[in-house]
Amino acid sequence: MKLSEHFTYEELVLSDASLRAGIKNIPSPNAIGNMKLLADGLEKVRALLGNPIFITSGYRSPTLNRFIGGSANSAHCLGFAADFKSPAFGKPVDIVAKIKDSGIKYDQCICEGVWVHISFDPQLRQQTLNALFDNKGKASYRPFV
Repeated sequence: MKLSEHFTYEELVLSDASLRAGIKNIPSPNAIGNMKLLADGLEKVRALLGNPIFITSGYRSPTLNRFIGGSANSAHCLGFAADFKSPAFGKPVDIVAKIKDSGIKYDQCICEGVWVHISFDPQLRQQTLNALFDNKGKASYRPFV
């Protein structure tokens, strides 16, 4: 099912981790509505970058989110967030800088090292962060400059 011109329900719920673990990753009707807002925001990012973006993680059921060690209050569980890459545009740090300076309204945009996390939660805090990972893979966050 198309959620927007370039993004589908299927790609926003696809999860290798859920497939490997046999965890169902089925959003509620409310989360599907939120995923439509997410897809609209992703369309703006895609247009800004002038290149396709590839979703690495979209909606996560609460069970899947716990399984992968996601934040207990993750916007992924509500259907508002996605992690993505755009290799044709460039590095995640360059993508985050471009989004930050664009005027696109978002809640969070985080440079997570090898991917970008973006949330279109209606709070729209314009929070732009850098994730720093310790040797156990646990992230801490700093303002993106």
